Amino acid sequence: MKKIALILKGYPRLSETFIAQEIRALEIRGFEITLVSLRHPTDTSTHPIHQQINARVIYLPEYLHVEPLRVLKALFKVCRQFSLTKVCKQFCKDFKRDKSRGRIRRFGQSIVLAAEMPRGTEQMYAHFLHTPASVTRYAALINNLPWSCSAHAKDIWTSEKWDLTEKLQELQWLATCTAANHQYLQSLAAEPDKVHLVYHGLDFDRFDKVARVARLQVDGSNPEQPVKIISVGRAVPKKGYDDLLTALANLPKNLHWHFTHIGGGEILQDLQQQAQALKIDQHITWLGAQPQLMVLQAYRDSDLFVLASKIVADGDRDGMPNVLMEAQSQALCCLATNISGIPELITTQVNGVLVDSNDPQKLNLALAELIADPEKRARLADTGQRQLHQRFDVKLGIDQLQTLFLGPDAGA
Repeated sequence: MKKIALILKGYPRLSETFIAQEIRALEIRGFEITLVSLRHPTDTSTHPIHQQINARVIYLPEYLHVEPLRVLKALFKVCRQFSLTKVCKQFCKDFKRDKSRGRIRRFGQSIVLAAEMPRGTEQMYAHFLHTPASVTRYAALINNLPWSCSAHAKDIWTSEKWDLTEKLQELQWLATCTAANHQYLQSLAAEPDKVHLVYHGLDFDRFDKVARVARLQVDGSNPEQPVKIISVGRAVPKKGYDDLLTALANLPKNLHWHFTHIGGGEILQDLQQQAQALKIDQHITWLGAQPQLMVLQAYRDSDLFVLASKIVADGDRDGMPNVLMEAQSQALCCLATNISGIPELITTQVNGVLVDSNDPQKLNLALAELIADPEKRARLADTGQRQLHQRFDVKLGIDQLQTLFLGPDAGA
């Protein structure tokens, strides 16, 4: 099997389990992977799957001035082995359009990556089309290795079109996880066939199917048995937690509920203050980032999963949030918004409920209905779990990636 250098922004990360499950699945298929991380980890714990991954990790200099000797040593090495004409020309062109320290850092990291590339590496593969792909692209211009990429959400929709177009011109192939992403990236590519729709899917060996006992008697009418609502996601604007808190605050007073949030994030304190201002903080538990086993148990203990994703001012948005698939795998009814790839997973009133984004009132009405109707929650949850197993098994996506890595004629 192929020897691959897989470039990531950070590793390991609690919020990127879909990447970890892909790495492990590719290892099981026989690919020899070296992970290259642009940043050191900041999470204080890891998921069990991280312990199963065998790949060694190379951490590039997060800031060039912190490891100047390493950068200089790498520069001398690549100067002896390769021509830097192409990469310097490209960097100067890019820097004229993006005069940022980040651009300089990516160039320096690419030199270290090219110099420290594991012997025998046949292909570079970046996760995310912005920073990791930039480092990978520059390294490819130095060492002439082919490179490919997986694109997801923010990396697509907050990047300049010139940057995306030029990367699509040079990379070997690109995988993306939603039809909206696929259509947009194909429109920018001179060779649209390079862009492939590959769903992340879910590893059902880790998210095993449970025979869930629906709490059919829990309809929000009893203050001693509140409906348990959960959401898992980073506290960032695109997740729409401000809208969700507003919707919760306006629920009828005779409906009893408790909301649990799992995840860290930059606006977590702002959300907690919002909950206090809305006088609903006594109905909310903020657990912060948690390891996968704890998250899995939280799904099983809950009655309703909610995610109010939206598109924010800079274009950032979710792709297809894995947490929705995780919740469905545990037969948990899902309420979400109808943006990006979410309607590819959830058909409203069939295997979940979708509402418009940026609309707390519609979210409020859907919440009220689902809280009061446990039989509907159970029906939607059962269909969601069944359809998830039929359509979003991670093995289907790994089959596609294996073909992309090896070429369509590999099995002939």
